[in-house]
Amino acid sequence: MEIRVLRYFLTVVREESITKAAEVLHITQPTLSRQLSQMEEEVGVKLFNRGTRKIALTNEGILLRRRAEEILQLVDKTEKELMEQEEQIEGKITIGCGEIASVQLLPELFKSFHNKYPRVTFDIFTATADVVKEQMDKGLIDIGLLLEPIDIEKYDFVRLQMKEKWVVVMRPDDPMAHKESVTAKDLSEVPLILPRRLKIQSELASWFGNYFENLNVLFTSNLSTNASIMVNQGLAYSLIVEGAMPFCDKSKIVCRPLSPELSATSVLAWKRGQPFSPATTKFIEQIQCLLGMAKA
Repeated sequence: MEIRVLRYFLTVVREESITKAAEVLHITQPTLSRQLSQMEEEVGVKLFNRGTRKIALTNEGILLRRRAEEILQLVDKTEKELMEQEEQIEGKITIGCGEIASVQLLPELFKSFHNKYPRVTFDIFTATADVVKEQMDKGLIDIGLLLEPIDIEKYDFVRLQMKEKWVVVMRPDDPMAHKESVTAKDLSEVPLILPRRLKIQSELASWFGNYFENLNVLFTSNLSTNASIMVNQGLAYSLIVEGAMPFCDKSKIVCRPLSPELSATSVLAWKRGQPFSPATTKFIEQIQCLLGMAKA
């Protein structure tokens, strides 16, 4: 016996008319009649004496009305308690992330979650994937947005669909800025700023091929902001993912894609078996619901 049909039944009892009850419930009279007939078949007794002007309950119908009122009162009370429990969720969720394009997916997650749980706040920690993962292992960061390649054997995760495209950053007056894309040969004789992450350097080494061993690497850098300052001052060219500079001043620095293209993916990850706060647990559930769980 469905809760919805019990509500239909009580509405008919209150209105003493299937026609009026159907109007109140915003359903058709035949639909309501069919639901009531199915209810009588299900319980195996007659519930109504149908008169010309109004309907009356049988003794069995009177008993069902009393029980239905008790059941729906308990259902309503339980739903209210669950809603109140949801509203009481509070705390801070710490998110670690790099400077990558996939950060653009976070605001919508934050917005919808905050609307549901207004007492929850967020702490955003910006660092490379290696540093974020280290902080996650220590329990200092709840969820990490990590640029691959990364070892995520100990983590549950959602792999994001947004592509992270590698580019080279230069001054807008640089001769290379006139090119549509930049090759390994173009970069083989100019000073470079490479990412500090060893896994990323391995990816770039594969892309550079035979040129890698003789590169003029003037700096390594963990994040793009300071590297961009060096670029603007004409010290070197910086290799970064394009999403690291969404609001750059193109009068000071510009970027060009690598040729052949080099791209990566990213994951939203959390440590497997880690005890989380109720707020973080709810946020992980939202990530899985909205973005979908994908295994490598």
